[in-house]
Amino acid sequence: MTDAQLGLVVTTPIIIVFAVALRRMGVLRTAGAATAVLASIAIAAALFLTQ
Repeated sequence: MTDAQLGLVVTTPIIIVFAVALRRMGVLRTAGAATAVLASIAIAAALFLTQ
């Protein structure tokens, strides 16, 4: 696993946790949190597979 792939594996869950935390605090709407989670997963998967 390259350094870039390791970075993606570490940062993607952090982004997801922040999105969920912001949703629970009422800062983000459900649609916004879902969009952030899905976008981060899609971007991480695309970058992980092309490394």
